[in-house]
Amino acid sequence: MTVAIIDYGSGNLRSAAKAFERASDGVDVLVTNRASDLDDASHIVLPGVGAFGDCASGLDSVPSMMAALKSNVIDQGKPFLGICVGMQLMADHGLEHGTHEGFGWIGGDVVAIERDNDLKVPHMGWNELEFETPHPLLDGITPGSHVYFVHSYQLVPKIPSEILATVDYGGAITAMVGRDNMVGTQFHPEKSQALGLQVIANFFKWTP
Repeated sequence: MTVAIIDYGSGNLRSAAKAFERASDGVDVLVTNRASDLDDASHIVLPGVGAFGDCASGLDSVPSMMAALKSNVIDQGKPFLGICVGMQLMADHGLEHGTHEGFGWIGGDVVAIERDNDLKVPHMGWNELEFETPHPLLDGITPGSHVYFVHSYQLVPKIPSEILATVDYGGAITAMVGRDNMVGTQFHPEKSQALGLQVIANFFKWTP
């Protein structure tokens, strides 16, 4: 089993790779910017930090990477995990600094978190997960467990059943989405200590 973590110039790849290595049990963890490596991987991870448009442009600039993602994730059905902006890219559009095209894998748009007088944006720090739709990546995790966030925008899916978990931050904010062989987390598993490692371990065991 090999997990390919896509390197397109966005995200704390070293931190993510270390977390996946810690959670692995005989799994090879490969950080790569070569599209061909996705063909040899069993699992695919797309991290992301920064603005939606910048991440989309960075990914598009990697030769053949978008075609390889579609082939391996959509056509072949390999397990896929998007993290933070990597999750947001699964949407139809990102509305950060203009309108930017996403993958269209999860119907919906990425919109700014609405401000409240008592709340700061970005939404940063630990918050409690509330489960919306059962999913294998949440096995062994108790509702109300804390995970770590850093974001100013959220994905608002069109189909409620594709929301797997939310957090309360002046209202419900999408924390996790998924359908078929694809899952995305707005929170950072690599920064969420034992719970994050459990999510990663569940991802390795998942057979959609």
